[in-house]
Formats: sequence, C-alpha cells, structure tokens
Amino acid sequence: MIDSQREFKPVQRTSCKGRRNRFFAVYRTRSARRSPAPVFNQISRILVILISGLLIPPVVLKGAEEAKVSSIVRAARGQIGRTLRYDPSYRALDYPNGDVPIEVGVCADVVVRALRTACRIDLQKVVHDDMKQHFSSYPQKWGLSGTDKNIDHRRVPNLQAYFKLAGWEVPVSTKPGDYQPGDLVTCLVPPNLPHIMIVSDRINAAKRPLVIHNIGSGAQEEDRLFEFKITGHYRVANIETNAAPKATPPHR
Repeated sequence: MIDSQREFKPVQRTSCKGRRNRFFAVYRTRSARRSPAPVFNQISRILVILISGLLIPPVVLKGAEEAKVSSIVRAARGQIGRTLRYDPSYRALDYPNGDVPIEVGVCADVVVRALRTACRIDLQKVVHDDMKQHFSSYPQKWGLSGTDKNIDHRRVPNLQAYFKLAGWEVPVSTKPGDYQPGDLVTCLVPPNLPHIMIVSDRINAAKRPLVIHNIGSGAQEEDRLFEFKITGHYRVANIETNAAPKATPPHR
C-alpha cells in the first residue's frame, strides 16, 4: 500500500547519449588518478633483463669437454638393464679390451666399460702397462709379486692409484655442486669394501647428483653420493676426443 503522505517524485530518465558521456567522464577521471609509474617501472625492468641477457653470455663448456662428459654418463647409463648382477668371480679375460659378460660385473666394471665406450680408454691395458713398469707405486694388498691383466683393473685401489698418477684427482668435498657429471668417486662401504661410482647428470630435489654404479644389484642410477665415506674424487682430463691417453702416467 502506497503511503499517501510520502511525496512522490517522478523518475528522471537520462538519454543514452547522456549516460555515455557520463561514463567516459568517470573513466577519464579514474584514469587520470592512476600513476603511470608502475607501468613504466615494469617496462624498465623488462628492458634491463633483455639488455643484460645480450651483454652477458651464458657459461658453457667447451665442445669437446661437454661431449666427453655427457658421453661418459651416457655410456654408464647404457649399462642399466643390461648388467643385472654383482659378480666378483675371477675370470680369465682377453687382452686388451677384455671384459666379463655384460650381464655381470663389479663396481669397477661400470667404469671400465664407460671409459672404453666414451673416451676410448682401455683401463685394462693402461693400468696393466703402468703396473708392469711401476709395480711398487700400486697398493700391495693381495700378496702378489707381479701384475695380473685379468684382475688388476677391476680392483678399486689400483684404479685410484692410476687416476692419481694420471693427474685426474680433484678435491673431495661435501658440497654437491663440486661434483660434475662424469666424475669418478670412490668410497668405503662398511666394513671395509672399496667402491667406485660415476656421477650422473641428474639431480635430486636437493640438487644432489645421482650416481651410476653396481653395488650389488647390477648397474643402477641412485641417490647415494654421500651415503658412504668418500675416499677419492677424480675427473677425466686432458683426453682428446678421439685419442687414447698415454699408457704410462707421470710418476713422481
């Protein structure tokens, strides 16, 4: 019911043209209140980023070094699914380039196979040749009086000695960033088992590199770089793309 005492005011209608003019007037007023500074600053930041990218070149590896590192990891990863068991049995091998069946092997065999494929380095031959000339420079742990081309290169302490003499040794570190893809890392698995691994180009959520190795279940890629005490860190160096290293490293 309409209140008869309340004053009735007719509705004032505005034409379409009037409403349009009022809309643009309000829009211009609000736009004028906005400061152009945020937009200008954003554009400035974008320009700085683009200019910086042009002036500061990215850090890249040299072509041969990059190819070598990726090929070591690729050769190691290629053993996963093929080397299925850990088997330390003594076997008579061909020489040079002798190998146990691909389905089996020890941790050292992962490294031997990877360097043969990636760098044309036959650790069986270079270690054997160097041990013949400098037997006393190698560990005397097995009661031997001479070399054995079937097993010498498959023993981690012998590989450590050769890598050090070849000048491949780099500092041991607890920082994940100090380990590059293709690096060789030795450690001691309790109670006293020498072990060797290849650093992968893959990392975990904490940016710690994975390793490729055979620690008991065949070739695997796992997050175990710092699980055991590290005893050595080595980086293949001074190797030309298609040339094997000198058989005998410098001895001091």
